[in-house]
Amino acid sequence: MPNPYDAIVIGTGAGGGTLALHLAQAGKKILILERGPFMPQEKLNWDTSAVFLDNRYHTKEVWQDKNGKDLHPQQSYFVGGQTKVYGAAMFRMRAEDFGIIEHKGGISPAWPISYADLEPYYTRAEELFHVHGDLGTAPSIPGGYGSSFDPTEPFHSAKYPFPAFSNEPRMQSIEDSVRKLGINTFPIPLGLKRNEADPQASKCVRCDTCDGYPCLVHAKSDADINCIRQILHLPNVTLMTNSRVTRLLTNSTGTAVTAVEVIHTGSSKTYGGEKDDAPPASRESYTATYTAGFFAVCAGAINSAVILLASANDKHPTGLANRSDQVGRNFMYHQADALLALTTDLNEDSYTKTWGTNDFYFKDSDPAYPYPLGQVQPVGSFHFEMMKGDAPPLTPGFALESMKHHAVPWWLTTEDLPDPNNRVTLHNTTPLSVDNSQPGIAGAHPSGDTGTTNQSETVTDAAPHRIQLSYTPNNVESFDRLKDRWVDVLKKAGHAATSVPLHAYFKKRIPLEGVGHQNGTCRMGNDPATSVLDPNCKAHDLDNLYVVDASCFVSASAVNPSLTIIANAIRVADHLLGERLK
Repeated sequence: MPNPYDAIVIGTGAGGGTLALHLAQAGKKILILERGPFMPQEKLNWDTSAVFLDNRYHTKEVWQDKNGKDLHPQQSYFVGGQTKVYGAAMFRMRAEDFGIIEHKGGISPAWPISYADLEPYYTRAEELFHVHGDLGTAPSIPGGYGSSFDPTEPFHSAKYPFPAFSNEPRMQSIEDSVRKLGINTFPIPLGLKRNEADPQASKCVRCDTCDGYPCLVHAKSDADINCIRQILHLPNVTLMTNSRVTRLLTNSTGTAVTAVEVIHTGSSKTYGGEKDDAPPASRESYTATYTAGFFAVCAGAINSAVILLASANDKHPTGLANRSDQVGRNFMYHQADALLALTTDLNEDSYTKTWGTNDFYFKDSDPAYPYPLGQVQPVGSFHFEMMKGDAPPLTPGFALESMKHHAVPWWLTTEDLPDPNNRVTLHNTTPLSVDNSQPGIAGAHPSGDTGTTNQSETVTDAAPHRIQLSYTPNNVESFDRLKDRWVDVLKKAGHAATSVPLHAYFKKRIPLEGVGHQNGTCRMGNDPATSVLDPNCKAHDLDNLYVVDASCFVSASAVNPSLTIIANAIRVADHLLGERLK
């Protein structure tokens, strides 16, 4: 009996949403499984306290850290995944990032693919996600373009599809002063749908609630709006929300996946497809299985590893695709922190993430420290509520509000290096899952619209402490140097009388709980003994299983990973359509 679906895609984030779009547009019959609902479109999308202090759009799951202490991850389980709340900075990894780089903290290893392999897909990803950027006036080079702004920018076969964002007055003043010191700055590539030439026709209103917030007006290029909603009208596409994958089932020889096991909640909904695709109504969680020819796990680096580990069977006793014992290992998420630069000058800019510098990306300004440091960019939006986690107890709100108007927030990133002991593991707690509501109260929220899009939804979470994320920081000296270098630059430029760290930007006290930029738990490689996936992101040990998200990353680089995830998903889609799904 033929399979009802050509492929099942698990997860709708940057990887899953992009892969689903390309398979669907090629006419393949696909089932998309998303553990969460659609993000509610409500006024609270732009409420700083709701987003950053109340964690309205984060899961209620409780994991544990390496010491067994509670870890409250800032995972967002919605259609579109983490792209619903990302900052939409769309960087290409540097060409050198795909090779071996020596850091003070250790070695960043080489990928089995090169920048040249991925470059055409970066161009397609920038088009798909409406990326705004600028390569400047550098003369064209054979086949494409370089950048006159950023010496580290790799070759582009095409210019950015949309113009870069302009600076507001404060950021323009700082950039001018920094450039006078000889620092190279560049326009940050952004996946925001802004039309500065015709603001009345622009979806993006350049608000002060962008970075880390859901977009109330759907002006952020995310995997929900740019991918999933573009294919729901197609008869070959079925999307099931509130449908959590618990494990994958294999044939008797363990050489191929045959089905996916899913817990649907009572609020599970089916979009598109055929009526027979809809799960039967139920008030209680229940398990269903679905079969297909190919399976793509795209649940994010942590949860993709969880699914593979939870799918252990007699042929794969330590987890699916885990012959190398690498599933869940080498978790990376960047050394990163937000830093407030304070002066007596007023900062009334609304959106500040318009330029950055990579002058410290490959080297320190001190020749005695011949190691990479990382990247500097501003935080897009900033409000005084974000400072509450770092402020002394009983600090009045008006004092924080005043400080906000004299602060510029910066985001600094240093490469996190792969370490096999930084890993995701599972503990066989019972029950397997628990039901939680997300987000907020039941019914349409009074501060939102009155439609069904902002109803509270039931989702199934992993049982408390079932997931353990063990992590020890590395490459810390380079990160500390990057902070020192940037504070020194700002002070010399006259734009930082003092500076303070802003750990609250992670929305929890412990930075690990941010789990942002997570990658590396199912690394790709040519050797099945040391990697989980082959260069096409197919599991070495199974003929029809692919992992298409940041799990496949061999190294983290020091730039935001979203564009690389998207570009790689397009590459894998081309491989599947050209070689496996003809």
